[in-house]
Amino acid sequence: MSQKPAYRSSEGFALIAVLWLVAAMSVLVGGIMLTVRAELKTAGLSRQTIVAQAVGEGAMQIALQELKASGKPVDKILEAPVSYGGREIMVRLIPMNGYIDLNKAPLELLQAAFQFAGGLDQGAAGSLAAVVDAGRKEPGPSGRPPGFEAVEDLLLIPGVTYPLYSRVSRVFTTDAGGSGQVNVQAAPPDVLNIVAAGNESAVGAFMQTRGGDNVGADTSAMNGAWIDNGTAAKTVEMTARVPLPDGGAVLVIRRYLVRPSPKDGLPWRVFHANAVVELASIPKI
Repeated sequence: MSQKPAYRSSEGFALIAVLWLVAAMSVLVGGIMLTVRAELKTAGLSRQTIVAQAVGEGAMQIALQELKASGKPVDKILEAPVSYGGREIMVRLIPMNGYIDLNKAPLELLQAAFQFAGGLDQGAAGSLAAVVDAGRKEPGPSGRPPGFEAVEDLLLIPGVTYPLYSRVSRVFTTDAGGSGQVNVQAAPPDVLNIVAAGNESAVGAFMQTRGGDNVGADTSAMNGAWIDNGTAAKTVEMTARVPLPDGGAVLVIRRYLVRPSPKDGLPWRVFHANAVVELASIPKI
């Protein structure tokens, strides 16, 4: 009986090896292409974000110039489109005294914040407010004056978990620069709900009537001891929404001292900067 030549078997193994190598290279090349695409998208989004921040800051500067030129006090929420670079950018201004000042708010207002924004029961909210009140009276490190430097300092308080912090951080500030009362003409809905002790219907009615000359804005359902009606703010938060080509947007957020010391020689000064990207959809790789 004749035997098959050995070289044919060797050729078969060589062919299989080549096919496996080609398949492996295909997988490798496919993976590299996916990585490159992802990096290109990330780089493109980063570039768009940088450009959007520049556009947003430019729109804010125009809004601030118009505000200063008008001579009107900064005492309520303002929102209007601003033309910049051939684009319409929506700019929103919120006086910081519309938030609850973590350093100056009355103890009872702190308790209400932890209760209605934080979701704690009245007893737990009162206990935590007392701990926060004690913490804001302690001198800071290196001889810094008593008080919290930033809202993030709440995370250093025993009993403040991150889930709780995420719920209450949006109603607090350390930059109001006021009396500790809340300017309800500038307050967002979450803060108004606290001042109204959770009376959402009263908050809704108030928000429908405030604005303009505020005629008919009823605050009778709110705690009058916590209200500072229309005091001009020294600090403001501005948000410019800059649309992206894919349908998303970049929220450019800046906080300004609009009544700086005469020694500064400036009509305003920025002291906080942030940006948030709103994706139109989850990017596909």
